[in-house]
Amino acid sequence: MKDATLVTILGRDPEQQHGIVNPPTWRASTVLSPDVESFLNRRYGEPGSYGRYGTPTTAALQDAIARLEGGYRAIAVGSGKTAIAAVLLALLRAGDHLLVVDCVYGPTRRLAEGFLRKFGIETTFFPPAAGSGIAAYLRPETRVVFLEAPGSLTFEMQDVPAICEVAHAAGAVVVMDNTWASPLYCKPFALGVDVSIQAATKYIGGHSDLMMGVITTTRALFERIRHGVFEVATAAGPDECTLALRGLRTLAVRLERHMQSGLLLADWLRRRPEVRRVMHPALPDDPGHGLWRRDFTGASGLFGFVLEPCSKAQLSAFLDHLELFGMGASWGGYESLLIPTDPRPLRSAVPWTEPGQPMRIHVGLEDPEDLIRDLEAGFRRFRHAA
Repeated sequence: MKDATLVTILGRDPEQQHGIVNPPTWRASTVLSPDVESFLNRRYGEPGSYGRYGTPTTAALQDAIARLEGGYRAIAVGSGKTAIAAVLLALLRAGDHLLVVDCVYGPTRRLAEGFLRKFGIETTFFPPAAGSGIAAYLRPETRVVFLEAPGSLTFEMQDVPAICEVAHAAGAVVVMDNTWASPLYCKPFALGVDVSIQAATKYIGGHSDLMMGVITTTRALFERIRHGVFEVATAAGPDECTLALRGLRTLAVRLERHMQSGLLLADWLRRRPEVRRVMHPALPDDPGHGLWRRDFTGASGLFGFVLEPCSKAQLSAFLDHLELFGMGASWGGYESLLIPTDPRPLRSAVPWTEPGQPMRIHVGLEDPEDLIRDLEAGFRRFRHAA
């Protein structure tokens, strides 16, 4: 079946729930066993064995996500950052080496440079365009290669299959943050990835009212990952899983709208005199367009652009009075967001030296003509403040 159909049917079984369409929200800490044998043979770690590992509501969501991503099984935890930290702690130990793409999500970089370093784990950041050239950065003790395609602020693509081939030949596991594309527009396991992580806070939730991370793995790594994850994290709460299942049902139609509106605004911004360039891999002139077209089936509503060099007063005039674009962390909800960014402290392998003010925009579900009018007014204020 097509993904647009799968998101409506996975993770639910009305025949087992008195015909009710949606799975119930099971809340539990204690789970009773009917006899001694059942209690002694209970398999802890599975949803329904104890509240820390989730309930049948958790299992319904996890099964749906794993099927959509093309992995073996999934684990839902409290946030995307929690998912990243738990996976890396499950896969690494003192003396290991971690390779991370240079355009990675800021909290992932800080986790690697700070927290993991305290445990004797060394991290090297490599250029996003390295491809099979990642071999030059591998060491005998390299255990994990961490990707994020496209990257968080600068939206640089990576050649995921080429990197996976080289990493696997060296005995390393490849982990990929797949939040930008969601399970609908990128299938990480078909590209060779071993572990896929996504912040379900974003597009799967879709309504800016949910915190969740989801980890999907291959069969070979599942038990190792699950054991490590539950040493440091707990399953996502049942109410959050219910919200994520709700969001999943409309994911296909929402993503299509985010993509189409995002491309329309990206093209409009590309022609604005106030904008130096737009960073969006789905645009034909983007440096990563070829990789995006080969490996992805769609684009989300999140991308970046760089304003011409401007003063703080101009930036404030542009952003402070926008009516439809909010300024806030996160993205992936129904509402549009626009924030200034600074990639410079988050780069080391390929320093960010481009002049101008980088911006990150998330195009929501509003009518794109209204969004353009809001930005036009902002650009008028921007010019007048010069």
